[in-house]
Amino acid sequence: MPDRDLSGPLAQAVREAHARRTPLALHGGRTKSFYGRAVAGEPLDISGHRGIVHHEPTELVITARAGTPLAEIEARLARHRQMLPFEPPHFGPEATLGGTVAAALAGPRRPWGGAVRDNVLGVEILNGAGERLRFGGEVMKNVAGYDLSRLMAGSLGTLGVLLSVSLKVLPRPRRELTLARTLGEAEALALMQDWAARPLPLSATWYDGRDLYVRLSGGEQALRAAVQEMGGDPLDWEETFWITVREQCTAFFMDERPLWRIAVPPATPPLELPGETVLEWAGALRWYKGDADAEAVRSRTSQAGGHATLYRGAAPDQGPFQPLPGALMALHRRIKQALDPAGILNPGRLYQDL
Repeated sequence: MPDRDLSGPLAQAVREAHARRTPLALHGGRTKSFYGRAVAGEPLDISGHRGIVHHEPTELVITARAGTPLAEIEARLARHRQMLPFEPPHFGPEATLGGTVAAALAGPRRPWGGAVRDNVLGVEILNGAGERLRFGGEVMKNVAGYDLSRLMAGSLGTLGVLLSVSLKVLPRPRRELTLARTLGEAEALALMQDWAARPLPLSATWYDGRDLYVRLSGGEQALRAAVQEMGGDPLDWEETFWITVREQCTAFFMDERPLWRIAVPPATPPLELPGETVLEWAGALRWYKGDADAEAVRSRTSQAGGHATLYRGAAPDQGPFQPLPGALMALHRRIKQALDPAGILNPGRLYQDL
């Protein structure tokens, strides 16, 4: 499909929906449609609004329209030995830049490359009245007040229709290698915390309940020194391995049981939930599936200072996302009202009646 600027027709569609108070269900490649609550509304397809607008390798920034395939962006960056810092999952060849930013799901490199929102420099959006708004730009700088460009990351299309996004990019590491060793969960957590406290070139960790894998990225000398310090067995198929982790193709993700995505402080001891748990992000991200109900999962997670999302599976009555305290929900409602006064953009995708 050729590059196309459909901002005009998209704006017209939003204006008409706003006038009729008709809900819109925004989508691109639909690869993240499982994430969040279902939306009832007229489909608004963003995938045709596509094309790389600007990429100057020496500036380490890329700007592209929201419907641009993620694979196209990564291919352009790879030709210049660059990459997106947060290593986003695709979940299919139809994945788009807009869906990547709207869902704000990051891959194995996230603790060391930053979250999606940390790498968003600027956006252009349509608000709920069909007005074009720009926030941020193509340079890193301090700003006063709300950084609304980064607020779009993780909003799941509830605050605006993404038209284009400017992202920070990074040079690709000169070399990467992966080490593996077999050990228990508590020992794996302790080891990851010990490594995180040292100046080691870490770029990913994964513990599957039996084996701990750690990826190192950098120059030859730095990697050689890290291997001597850390120990473990080299993994021959390391590039393919991390793609299966990023795309959730490992055996752990292959059944249909409800799957929880749990964010906690990295040093949190094992949560002792009945079932299976795997660890990512040096222990800060934990994937859980088992017999514990939503109240037990969220109570245990809250006690640890974290939050739990029912990432996939049947949603409990309160929805997939951790219920918000009253003051924080009130702030969410005020922002939604300011950007989408008629409440037509992906209503209910994050929380019911929002």
